[in-house]
Amino acid sequence: QVQLVESGGGLVQPGGSLRLSCTTSGFELDYYGIGWFRQAPGKQREGVSCINIPGRRTYLANSVKGRFTISRDNTKNTVYLQMNSLKPEDTAVYYCARADAGYGCYANHQSPREFDHWGQGAQVTVSS
Repeated sequence: QVQLVESGGGLVQPGGSLRLSCTTSGFELDYYGIGWFRQAPGKQREGVSCINIPGRRTYLANSVKGRFTISRDNTKNTVYLQMNSLKPEDTAVYYCARADAGYGCYANHQSPREFDHWGQGAQVTVSS
């Protein structure tokens, strides 16, 4: 059974940091790309970052460049999203999702339709 579970969300002050984890099971992470998406209340889902296999290609949305970093540890079946210098506008539910090798994660965008399994989401709230 394919599962993706997000953790590490919470409440943080502006300028603070959080690290989200996407722990996977039921498939070999080595053969899949993983993407992070977020959705704020009343807004459309937004692609934040993704990493393909074996991690050669990564994508970061312009809104998070220079602040967020994506990485993967296939030995732990986990993909991380390190979020620094957080802003109130980063407040959202963050989801991780899986894409087949070569799909979903591209140099200048990520395509949510190409991600086939999604986690339940983790709330990130940036507020003073």
